[in-house]
Amino acid sequence: MNAFLLVGGGGVLGALARFTVGSVVADGRRDTFAVNVLGSFALGALTAGLAADATLLTVFGTGFCGAFTTFSSFAVETVELYERGERREAMANATVNLVGALLAVGLGGWLASVV
Repeated sequence: MNAFLLVGGGGVLGALARFTVGSVVADGRRDTFAVNVLGSFALGALTAGLAADATLLTVFGTGFCGAFTTFSSFAVETVELYERGERREAMANATVNLVGALLAVGLGGWLASVV
């Protein structure tokens, strides 16, 4: 199947899932954190072996996880905090998001390797 269609199909699902999380978690920064950590966990698991099939990686890794996570929102939210003079909050936001996403990738990959 055409890679554009695979990525597009996964992207639609990821965007809808992202919208759903945003609807459930009212705070913008918390929903950004949630999707980035969950998406990082999923991508870690997928790339560690749960999706050995290249087609599944294209649909769920590139399409779904690419549309589900939102590191651009994370960056904008962090810069807005910094520009409002909330520099400690900006640093905390950056640290929590980046560390959380990296730990989630590692945990997802580790869980996929022991399953």
